[in-house]
Amino acid sequence: MRKIAVLTSGGDAPGMNAAIRGVVRCANSRGMDVYGIERGYDGLIKGNIFRMDSRSVSDTIQKGGTILKTARCPEFATEEGIRKGGDVLNAYGIEGLIVIGGDGSFRGMKDLTDLCGIRCMGIPGTIDNDLGYTDFTLGFDTAVNTVLDALNKIRDTMTSHDRACIIEVMGRHCGDIALYAGIAGGAESIIVPELPFNIDDVCDKMRRNVIKGKVSDIIVLAEGVCSCDALKAQIHDRTGVTIRTVKLGYIQRGGTPSMADRVLAARCADRAVELLFNDCKESRVIGTKDNKIIDMNIDEALAIKKEFNTQMMEIAMRLSF
Repeated sequence: MRKIAVLTSGGDAPGMNAAIRGVVRCANSRGMDVYGIERGYDGLIKGNIFRMDSRSVSDTIQKGGTILKTARCPEFATEEGIRKGGDVLNAYGIEGLIVIGGDGSFRGMKDLTDLCGIRCMGIPGTIDNDLGYTDFTLGFDTAVNTVLDALNKIRDTMTSHDRACIIEVMGRHCGDIALYAGIAGGAESIIVPELPFNIDDVCDKMRRNVIKGKVSDIIVLAEGVCSCDALKAQIHDRTGVTIRTVKLGYIQRGGTPSMADRVLAARCADRAVELLFNDCKESRVIGTKDNKIIDMNIDEALAIKKEFNTQMMEIAMRLSF
């Protein structure tokens, strides 16, 4: 295989640019031509494609977001839209596609393979870390460190004023950001969508802390459970405690990628390019298990359910006792 393309799809994540850079340079080093597709599957359907070389990705490894941009594409959810995308790739003579994104992006990649026979490789790019087949996804480490930095600063103020605060973080279906940031930041309570929580247990912990002389509590809440304002009202009704709230929002998606995300991006990009260069006959996704880079059939990978790390939560509960 000598001509490939790369696109980013879904929510942006720190490390996507490092992955794009890795794809272009690893492919060029093997004598392959690389084309960038702007704005994901929407740009694919519209033919927003351009040739990339090593200079195209200079000074990008440290940048957040995605230089190829990303966009929603309802049309690609239809058979007609998928076939349009396949026709565009065939018109350019592109033999393989690398998709950097999350679950929805990978399902679009699978449809492109099934309907049009395009061989695709997926690189996991999502801050939520919600893909079951891989230990970590691009952007997760950076997002957790962004939350941790905010948590540290908020705790300074809460401690100074003897106050409690709920910090709402991203994670509609996966609580990994809340879990890892909560453990690293010493949160008193961590609330995630994967596990039921008892509001009375949270309030009892706050009361015990007051008795022990600790009156500044940090509660990390994943957005998939409820809003920080809703939780605040529940706590106030039971305890009468005045509690502050901070919703971090999109700040978690941006910023300079961490070392871990840059290295993961490079390793995944190199494996994706290697598979296409060696004319792999099926579409696969790249990931990491036990710090080793793996690749897996797309159908098998999408069938793996994300498992919540209950052992980590148990550790968090012991640490906050």
